[in-house]
Amino acid sequence: MKSFLKSFLKDESGASAAEYALILAIVGTGIAGAAILLGDNISAAMTDAANCIDSPETTCGAPAPGGGSTTSGG
Repeated sequence: MKSFLKSFLKDESGASAAEYALILAIVGTGIAGAAILLGDNISAAMTDAANCIDSPETTCGAPAPGGGSTTSGG
């Protein structure tokens, strides 16, 4: 029994699994937080894009009068 406890305490394979679980939890929390914080902005952008597709006669994303290009042909 004593040798079993010594080998159990020296075994580090469980520590690796715990570290991976901790990393996964941190990354998952970060992704969830970003989704919550950016959710409204992403939703608004998708709604704007859908409205522009539904109504192509509007000026959604159209270049400014005069071409709108700022590069010099070269």
